[in-house]
Amino acid sequence: MADTTAAQRRPSGTEAPAAAPLTNVRAQRVRSVAGLGRRSVRAREGLFLVEGPQAVREALAWRPDVVREVFADPAGRERHADILQAAAQAGVPVRDTSADVLRVMCDTNTPQGLLAVCRPVDVALADVLTGDGGEGEGRPRLLVVLTNVRDPGNAGTVIRGADAAGADAVLVGTDSVDVYNPKVVRSAVGSHFHLPIVLGLDVPALLERLRAEGIRTLAADGSGDAGLFETDLTRPHAWVMGNEAWGLPSQLLEACDEAVAVPLYGHAESLNLAMAATVCLYASARAQH
Repeated sequence: MADTTAAQRRPSGTEAPAAAPLTNVRAQRVRSVAGLGRRSVRAREGLFLVEGPQAVREALAWRPDVVREVFADPAGRERHADILQAAAQAGVPVRDTSADVLRVMCDTNTPQGLLAVCRPVDVALADVLTGDGGEGEGRPRLLVVLTNVRDPGNAGTVIRGADAAGADAVLVGTDSVDVYNPKVVRSAVGSHFHLPIVLGLDVPALLERLRAEGIRTLAADGSGDAGLFETDLTRPHAWVMGNEAWGLPSQLLEACDEAVAVPLYGHAESLNLAMAATVCLYASARAQH
């Protein structure tokens, strides 16, 4: 007779024994998780890191289907029992670690006790344009396009701002930072799991596609002829946000339907990308809601 598995031999209603805590910083499992801080490893494994209790909580609340495993050090287990209970209810394994091991696995030197490994959550452009990419109904009315955005903190903050303003999706060009970079994920604080994100887009072709779909493209640019508060934001539109240092190249400015400037009432030379994007998105949200 063939030997039965451990699960088959276990009495009904009992749980599998918990895995031993990870305490060796040189263990293969620790190294494999830490490797997800590198883009090449994320692409190969199809996984990314979610650090900190707030982001892990949002992943479990909104997309438990993509959470592969949660790691908790002693402080995280003590402080965030509710999050670990949510993981258990979702059937997500929780692995105990030492504080040193969690520090090695995380991208930051001061982890907050919890780390999750998740599968990517990006969606197809067609799903966004047909209204199938998120919780809302119908075709999109407010989008944000990132092109040549290189700073992870800026990219994550724009994703978070788009989420807060009720945008329908964030569309990311091929020349922008990887949205699964740990710094982007930390800056977004869980917003990856709230709204659709589309990756790998050719931005000039995207602008043509949006226009064909009846979505106006508004370039956020300090030299724009139109002022933010004089622009019609009631119709469906996409904000196009460019590089932190040099903004949008002339060919993309010309390809957009309108270039819009955020007014500066004081003596500041300009707003940074994330601040400008948030102001524009909230102006749109106010006009549309």
